[in-house]
Amino acid sequence: MLIRSLTIRNLRGYAALDLELGPGPQLVWGPNAAGKTTLLEAVVLLGLGRSHRTTTDSELIRWGADYLRVEGVMAAASGSAEVAEPRTVVEGAEPAGERDRASEHQTAPHGVALEFALQAGGGRKRIQINGVPRRPAALAEYLRAVLFAPEEMLLVVGPPSLRRAALDGLTTPHDTRYASHLATYTRALQQRNSLLRAIRDGQGDRDQLRLWDEPFLAAGSAIVGARLHLLEVLAGPLAAAHSEIAPGEERLTIGYSTNAPLLPGEEPRDALARRLAETAEKEAWNGSTLVGPHRDDLVFSMAGRDMASFASRGQQRTAILALKLAELDLLTLLDGRPPLLLLDDVFSELDSDRRGHLVRRIAELPQALITTTDPGEIDPELRRRARPWRVVPEESGARVVEGEA
Repeated sequence: MLIRSLTIRNLRGYAALDLELGPGPQLVWGPNAAGKTTLLEAVVLLGLGRSHRTTTDSELIRWGADYLRVEGVMAAASGSAEVAEPRTVVEGAEPAGERDRASEHQTAPHGVALEFALQAGGGRKRIQINGVPRRPAALAEYLRAVLFAPEEMLLVVGPPSLRRAALDGLTTPHDTRYASHLATYTRALQQRNSLLRAIRDGQGDRDQLRLWDEPFLAAGSAIVGARLHLLEVLAGPLAAAHSEIAPGEERLTIGYSTNAPLLPGEEPRDALARRLAETAEKEAWNGSTLVGPHRDDLVFSMAGRDMASFASRGQQRTAILALKLAELDLLTLLDGRPPLLLLDDVFSELDSDRRGHLVRRIAELPQALITTTDPGEIDPELRRRARPWRVVPEESGARVVEGEA
């Protein structure tokens, strides 16, 4: 499926924006801080139910506004209509300031309407599909996206948290229970850490700590198992994509580095339980949980060597681009529907050969959104194919106008 229309109200620099998008590449250009990345962020909100740029929802709302709303109408890639369950209106569900416009969005006759809404002042966020409240995980059924952003150029040598986030993003679409396991694990980890701090300060009870070990072990081992399975599935597409981009280089692999390695005959749960027992005293001394998937990492390797220790900038870029292309392949294999590709000002980071490979992949996709400050950096063939959109920053709110790039 592709995005047929995008509606934004009060998202960061945008006061009001209504776009009618078509198939194929959409080239979004303009100066720095104009709102190009925010446009991609709006799409991410509709696909994930959260931002990729912040964990604080209140930062998303335009200064002085009392709500934000992002809506996208999805259509089949062939251009034919595709409608899910009938759209309904939930009484009292519209944010302040929206009820007078509710009638505009009560039906989605030409596609599936996805909505992300949030009220200012700590209000709860609302996610709807065709007007029916749903959980964030349900959005991926209609909108799957692969995001390639400048900060991801640090995946090989950056902090482990960046690689863990990338791995979680890769695993979630392929395991329907993964998001639930992550949520359970996060709650158990928070409770364990709180109790460990109390124990460190002489005020905690170790028997209470054991109450949280069970959900910690169950969810933690499920997360590790799902990650390991995903890396097995990824290995072939990753090697193929890397060979396509850099045929003269050694095979690229991604390994899982864990602080609870498996001993012969062990399952992930056994290994994690063993390591909890081994680090119990040290955890009480430090006041924090020292083992578990929240501390694991990925290792990009070439010919068995960790790329973080030797790879050139060009080799790192090649590895990351190969990972993104492999992600495209894996998501397409789920149900035959290629995902939406979001490229946030990354062409300047790639040489002409890598740009060429990316352009060929973009041409195969039903839709892609590409941002740049300088259209001259974009491959000429891609510029010819793309529909250009210029972002114009204004004090009253950024505008997006169709215009020559």
